Amino acid sequence: MPDVAADRLDQVFGPGGLLAQAVDGFTPRPQQQAMAERVAAALADGETLVCEAGTGTGKTFAYLVPALLSGRKVIVATGTRNLQDQLFHRDLPTVRRALGVPVQVALLKGRANYLCRHRLERAVAEPTALRPEVRRDLGAVRDWAAATRLGDIAEMALPEDAAIWPVVTSTTDNCLGQDCAQWQRCHLVDARRRAQEADLVVINHHLLCADMVLREEGFGEVLPSADAVIVDEAHQLADIASQFFGQSFSSRQVLDLARELLAAYRGEAADMPQLRTLGDALAAAVPRIRLGFGAPERRGAWQEVGGMADVADGLTELDELLGTADAVLEPLAGRSKDLDQCKARAALLLLRLRGIVEGGDAAQVRWFELHGQGFRLHQTPLDVADVFHSYRGRQHAAWVYTSATLAVGGSFAHFAAQVGAADAATACWDSPFDYRRQSLLFLPPDMPDPAAADYDARVADATLNVIAASRGRAFCLFTSHRALRRAAAHFAGRLGYPLLVQGQAPRGELVERFRRLGDAVLLGTSSFWEGVDVRGEALSCVIIDRLPFAPPGDPLLQGRIEALRRRGGNPFRDLQLPKAVITLKQGAGRLIRDAADRGVLVLCDPRLLQRGYGRVFLESLPPMAQSRDFADVVTFFNAPEALSSNLSRIGCAPVST
Repeated sequence: MPDVAADRLDQVFGPGGLLAQAVDGFTPRPQQQAMAERVAAALADGETLVCEAGTGTGKTFAYLVPALLSGRKVIVATGTRNLQDQLFHRDLPTVRRALGVPVQVALLKGRANYLCRHRLERAVAEPTALRPEVRRDLGAVRDWAAATRLGDIAEMALPEDAAIWPVVTSTTDNCLGQDCAQWQRCHLVDARRRAQEADLVVINHHLLCADMVLREEGFGEVLPSADAVIVDEAHQLADIASQFFGQSFSSRQVLDLARELLAAYRGEAADMPQLRTLGDALAAAVPRIRLGFGAPERRGAWQEVGGMADVADGLTELDELLGTADAVLEPLAGRSKDLDQCKARAALLLLRLRGIVEGGDAAQVRWFELHGQGFRLHQTPLDVADVFHSYRGRQHAAWVYTSATLAVGGSFAHFAAQVGAADAATACWDSPFDYRRQSLLFLPPDMPDPAAADYDARVADATLNVIAASRGRAFCLFTSHRALRRAAAHFAGRLGYPLLVQGQAPRGELVERFRRLGDAVLLGTSSFWEGVDVRGEALSCVIIDRLPFAPPGDPLLQGRIEALRRRGGNPFRDLQLPKAVITLKQGAGRLIRDAADRGVLVLCDPRLLQRGYGRVFLESLPPMAQSRDFADVVTFFNAPEALSSNLSRIGCAPVST
């Protein structure tokens, strides 16, 4: 297999190189070429590399180019399905055209992203059994199904969380596998075949983790073997992995089984009225349990369930119903594949439910989460490092972990410990943007401690002043929904600019409105801290209310804190602080997205200057000039030349990196 020489990469990334010829507006960046050279070396040597590339480096091209030129089988894993689609449909074709290499590529997603022909047939045959919101979209999905070649639900202009999708896609629990009559025409099987044949496969973190689970349990694999795995947005990986290496039991799984039992009764088992009784009972148990948990959407520790009599009784009832379903379906074995699948699902759900309710594993934490009319019970491992380490060892492949936010105070120790990569080589490239010229970090003076009763009101007042100076054009990022709601109420009738609030519309729609309006103010919580790219003057200010420490009552955090203490570690230093620093870097990264962008970053939390750990946050941010004088904010927006000459006079020190 050919190694990619540095001089060949210079012909790609350098002035007048292949990318400059093929991509409008391409600008050579030394950091991008340096990263490409380092990734190429890692692929050639089969090593593990952890690397951070600052915003604007162009890390996607920096790893795609050596991957495509390497002659190796490469898997690229991105953070989300949206990023996966963007990489495959936009970035990858651009690089392939520029390089002119005949590399076969494929896109592979999890099974829930592909239409299941069998389940669609059942839904069309029994429309009266479907909820109204499902029936509303069924016709459009049926028409699309007749024309689609790939069966990727992203082709449809329906939300990812539309009620129709769980009805017409499969899960590992309800897939009939090779027993399905549609197996030869299965979209998922076709996608996996294309991935096996391709030189480069684009997946997401969820699929990578699903493959790890199957291999760990000895039940096969989802992904093809590869010579190299490149993990982009790697800062998300450990949290996603913890979901996969535990157990979960959800109200949706129960309702899906109830629906399948009722469909089986109406179809192939009309002589078994017990199935109808069981289906109705399972469907009725879910809302009673959800009501017992209480109304708010939240996450809670398992210990709380002991004080919820209705929940405990409801889970006992579910246990009995699932056991009954298993027994009732036993004599029907072999009558139909769907009935056999229902029996297997009932047995598996019973096993999961008992495993979570009974618990007993000190290496895992039990907790619940509530959402809308549903609930989910979890048993989550506190540490996934060993699983990552063994998976990586079995692969015999090069591994590259990359993101714009992996280092904490210049150290990769936190991330490496999470994914069992203490032996990895590391590298870091600063952003090519001129942050000292393009940005200003403003720390409002005289702010109270965040625990103060009037803190949110003081943040809102400071924010109003800054927004007046920036003439709107601001993202206000909050660490809690409560703080966001208070700010929205405070701003009502006082803002003077269009106000967009998370929850009013889907995230993508709000961001597009913000971009189009040009002077809007957007209020958002966690989902807006990363993955949002607004370039130009429409976003000229990012305001963050607090340092983003995880909520102290979060059950997963509490479990990990206790585990660290048992091992003699320091939970704040080793866990809480690094996670908060990485989150802050993500939020701050929304501000400067292009070499022509200019903007002010406002951090309202006084702990940045009052606590010793504040320096770790500041040292992890780009090298901005900082000020505590609001007049400098006004000057930045109105007369930047005057500010630049004035900074040294007022003693605004640059934030080091």
